Amino acid sequence: MENKNKQTGLNPQVSALHEQSVVIDSHNDAIVAHIRRGNVSLADENVQNPTEPTGTIAYLRGPVRPEEDAIGIQLNIPKMRQGGIDAAFFAVDVTRAWKNHLAYALDAFGWFEAEVTANADDICIARKASDIQKAKASGKLAAVLVIENSEAVERSLNILRSLYMLGVRSIGLTHNLNTWASTGNDEEDMGGGLTRFGIALVKEMNRLGMLVDVSHISERGFWDVLEISEHPVIASHSNCKTLCRHPRNLSNEQLKALAANGGVVGITFVPGFITADGWTKMPPLAQLLNHFAYAIDIAGIDHVGIGSDFDGGGDLLKDASEFVKIAECLSERGYSDEDIRKVLGENHLRVFKAACG
Repeated sequence: MENKNKQTGLNPQVSALHEQSVVIDSHNDAIVAHIRRGNVSLADENVQNPTEPTGTIAYLRGPVRPEEDAIGIQLNIPKMRQGGIDAAFFAVDVTRAWKNHLAYALDAFGWFEAEVTANADDICIARKASDIQKAKASGKLAAVLVIENSEAVERSLNILRSLYMLGVRSIGLTHNLNTWASTGNDEEDMGGGLTRFGIALVKEMNRLGMLVDVSHISERGFWDVLEISEHPVIASHSNCKTLCRHPRNLSNEQLKALAANGGVVGITFVPGFITADGWTKMPPLAQLLNHFAYAIDIAGIDHVGIGSDFDGGGDLLKDASEFVKIAECLSERGYSDEDIRKVLGENHLRVFKAACG
């Protein structure tokens, strides 16, 4: 089975490099986006299954707004193949579930498991790094199950262990607001970091083999995690605060510390994290590449990857089919093939192996 579709109009050398590389996207919100569009098929965004019973997400969130629906799905099986993405971290953000966090996550993963089963020739769930490598070798795509916002564990390490058995391999400790685990980036002026439960959560994630995600956490929470975690961590979708002063982005000191930890920052396509006026004016692609270049300068080439945030605000690229543009732009800026392979996925694969096996 052909794993990647070749695109026309691209530098053939970059296209070949991209095809040969392990390409990993460390963050998307595609699961909820599909469900909220009427259980749209992972294999075909024009096919719905409206006969399925309404689940927790559909009931609590309702359909997407018309303006969102007009954008369409950004990441699915065909678009991953067209854009040459081998593996993607499929995150479920439970923030808006309001006291139904665990049910919301389980509803999402139940829908996704059914979709993966229906498309088993094309995609599989990856529980460890070798699963990603085996999937690529066999022409399949790999999906890593991720929870965004640790409220889904309902302050129970027993639930954490159950989610691990389900296949969840990464958890973002917060999503802007405070959680049982830590202060979020929107409330960091309160000065809080990890709670006692947050400390226990990080330690148990380390023991089980789960990747800790520090995107959305407060700065003090970030430092607490790096002090406690025995394994490398990721900031799955964050940019550089020096270039865009937003609380979701990382300072020079945080980028250096993430590198010292052995972790990786996934540079994200969210316009508002790229430029200060990105929420009202779409920045040019060159400014996104400035964040890649800056993170590489500060953290080092071994500690930068890609975390698109497709279907969750990562709108600078139209969708996953355009993923190869990142490699092309890096090549135009003079990065070597070896360096580009690291950014495309080798760095994330290394961290995933260190944390999850």
